[in-house]
Amino acid sequence: MRAYERLIRYTKYPTASDENSQSCPSTPAQLDFAKDLVEEMKGLGIANARVDEHGYVYGTIPANIEGWKGAKIGFIAHMDVVDVVPYENIKPRVVENYQGEDIILNEEQDIRLSPRVFPELRRYQGRDLLVTDGTTLLGADDKAGIAGILTMAEYFKEHPQEPHGDIQVAFTPDEEIGRGADLFDVEGFGADYAYTVDGGAFGEVEYETFNAASAKITVTGKSIHPGSAKNQMVNAARIAIELDRLLPEADRPEHTENREGFFHLNEIEGAEEKAVLKYILRDHDAGKLEEKKRILQGAVDFLNVKYGAGTVTADIQDNYRNMIEEIKPHWHLIDIACEEVKALGGTPVSVPVRGGTDGCRLSFMGLPCPNLGTGGHNGHGRLEYACLQEMDQTVELLVRIAKRYAKMPEREK
Repeated sequence: MRAYERLIRYTKYPTASDENSQSCPSTPAQLDFAKDLVEEMKGLGIANARVDEHGYVYGTIPANIEGWKGAKIGFIAHMDVVDVVPYENIKPRVVENYQGEDIILNEEQDIRLSPRVFPELRRYQGRDLLVTDGTTLLGADDKAGIAGILTMAEYFKEHPQEPHGDIQVAFTPDEEIGRGADLFDVEGFGADYAYTVDGGAFGEVEYETFNAASAKITVTGKSIHPGSAKNQMVNAARIAIELDRLLPEADRPEHTENREGFFHLNEIEGAEEKAVLKYILRDHDAGKLEEKKRILQGAVDFLNVKYGAGTVTADIQDNYRNMIEEIKPHWHLIDIACEEVKALGGTPVSVPVRGGTDGCRLSFMGLPCPNLGTGGHNGHGRLEYACLQEMDQTVELLVRIAKRYAKMPEREK
């Protein structure tokens, strides 16, 4: 089975995570998917395939080298998708031999996937693309990663003559809401090193991410009839707007790129008596992230002087750090991945990730874990697509990396 065929099958699972849920996994559909993945893994000869009480899936492709001792490599992907666009009733279809034209995803609604908007599409002329009808996401982020990993497992099952050591496999819930590593059992997983398979184009080898923080700002107002409000009303909704305007306008996602960090207001709700704003703060430079936190706290302090102590409160939390700190001592992870991308005719691409993966936190939990591409594109949107040939190349890349690590010595703990 090719990886894209698995991805098509996985699209039937509506596995969006829910940040408002306190359970793990945050939605029952993820657990349903996890249980079915375990059954598929057992059929592929993956030993000890299991799902724990929190919805994390683990298993081992056992070494086939007699007396083997070496580095255990792991591959990780996540099961959830975002809920910011429709994620149910996905209708995937294959566009064969794409020739660079606009792809009509939905004629009735005139929804198009166009190279004028996404110039990178032109790279895929002559290739095959997996798309939707333009009304939902595809879910390649990150079910394409799962498909690639299990197609690798199938390859090793069907080619027992190909030597490899123990290969650890894991699938996590709730990555899209920042909790994918929360309850990950690093020791039980058993890998010395790992890769998340959660990127975009084939050839991506990513080892640098944002440093990340989040903030919840609460504004407490005073409601009174507007007819007698003079010198009495404290309008929490208006103060919330004022706070946002105090933050640097240029440091917003829509105005930044490359290594430029940002303040992102991703949720606001309010009325006269109470308003709540939620922000994410990002920067590749840890010092610059700290400065952003100080700027936000400074805006809060200013408004408390203006409107009275306690009017505005800030709960600012660190989320993850730039994983390059933990990858540098194990640079063979990058060298090997880049060498094998080249061996498959690709060009390694390593740019600072403007986001995060489970590997960010896992790297700081003792499991060095850079990120690889999957062949998926335009994640988190209705125009998401995947290149079938890139998905195949990803499978080949995982096979080659696994074989390389069979020859590596165990990591000294």
